[in-house]
Amino acid sequence: MRTNFISLLFLPLLYSFSSSATTILDDLNILSDANFPTVQAEKLIRQLNLIPKDALDFPVHSSVPPTPKIVEKSFKLPQLVGSSGVSVEDLGHHAGYYQLKHSYAARMFYFFFESRNSKDDPIVIWLTGGPGCSSELAVFYENGPFAIADDMSLVWNDYGWDKVSNLLYVDQPTGTGFSYSSDKRDIRHNEKEVSNDLYDFLQAFFAEHPEFVNNEFYITGESYAGHYIPAFAARVHQGNKAKEGIPINFKGFAIGNGLTDPAIQYKAYTDYALDNGLIKESEYKSINKLLPACELAIKLCGTDGTIACMTSYVVCTGIFNKIMAVVGDINYYDVRKKCVGSLCYDFSNMEKFLNDSSVKNALGVADIEFVSCSPTVYQAMIMDWMRNLEVGIPALLEDGIKLMIYAGEYDLICNWLGNSRWVHAMEWSGQKKFVASPTISFTVDDEEKGQMKNFGPLTFVKVHDAGHMVPMDQPKAALEMLKRWTQGSLAEQAQVADI
Repeated sequence: MRTNFISLLFLPLLYSFSSSATTILDDLNILSDANFPTVQAEKLIRQLNLIPKDALDFPVHSSVPPTPKIVEKSFKLPQLVGSSGVSVEDLGHHAGYYQLKHSYAARMFYFFFESRNSKDDPIVIWLTGGPGCSSELAVFYENGPFAIADDMSLVWNDYGWDKVSNLLYVDQPTGTGFSYSSDKRDIRHNEKEVSNDLYDFLQAFFAEHPEFVNNEFYITGESYAGHYIPAFAARVHQGNKAKEGIPINFKGFAIGNGLTDPAIQYKAYTDYALDNGLIKESEYKSINKLLPACELAIKLCGTDGTIACMTSYVVCTGIFNKIMAVVGDINYYDVRKKCVGSLCYDFSNMEKFLNDSSVKNALGVADIEFVSCSPTVYQAMIMDWMRNLEVGIPALLEDGIKLMIYAGEYDLICNWLGNSRWVHAMEWSGQKKFVASPTISFTVDDEEKGQMKNFGPLTFVKVHDAGHMVPMDQPKAALEMLKRWTQGSLAEQAQVADI
């Protein structure tokens, strides 16, 4: 994933080792560099005009354990122009910090945008991937209330997800975006730590906003959040069943172009590339010779995270890199496009906007320099990369928690084919009926915007004319998809078609 956005973007390949057709042995030698992948990360992020500043370097005078609570303020961003149909003063826009309960000195930053429609709408939390990329990438370029214009003003997004939900964006893990700590022991390394922090945040959030406790709650996100989301979903469900703290009205989770089951998804790279004419049959056969080593390394990595996980990261990334060595300057987030120079997307306006003093004052973030994508966070999560997060999903489905997997059809890095395969291969009581269910059209305004299938709590959607970031490429369709899914009409449409 081109290092930048990752938000969806996987920093994955952000930090991809090399796009040249080097041998696996050559790639393994990179591990002898103590600075890898930090050096790679910083270089790639800078190429995307996203200048990284490690939030962990933010000076705080002491590492006094924080008192777990939320400090929140309402805000109005100074450059906002136009109208959304309601005055800005009447909108509930909030920014805040949560002092992480199980940390030395960590503060988690978040945005909360109350629904433009009704406070009774669901609470939807969005998690950006990376790992280590800020959710502000989604706020300003995908599904947030507004976007940044060329003159650095803000304009309302007609298809912001706050039109049908109360919308939360969180900068996590610690060190991402405006989140920070003065103590490096607060860096997170695995999904258990990440999901516990998010669960603690939710408890504090609902304690601060008891008026939303009964609202339906949904978890969403994309890219590396294909790891975060299943772990977080399981943690919320576990907390409810154990009657920990405030009950959360958890109804479902959705993953867009995510990395969830690496063993299946990495195997799909060459198939997707061949099907889309990116590589030839001879190249397909040659690159596939790496698959047995990749599959074995992932198997040894397992679900717990061991040194074998580092090996699997290097070996399997070699598959993707060899494909990129063939295709050259194609944008691997959207294979219809070419990269211009070293850039495929330019999010530098967001950096400029969020580092403006008037914006910082409005948000209450003091002198912290905004971090788009943190190399430190990325490096810390390396051992988590090849873990299979599909394993915890069946239990959630069996308890009636809804899951929607959606994927833009032109994304290579987290392509729809690999996502479709792991969803179909997942073993649960409804597997056979899901596999046998018909594929039907997903239409918006009588126009087909994708294809989908559903059985019970499980839905898969392949979105047309979209790459890695579906809400950016197909904003109206993405909003309609979210609305119908949370309201249950996506499943109803599929059930009618099956009759």
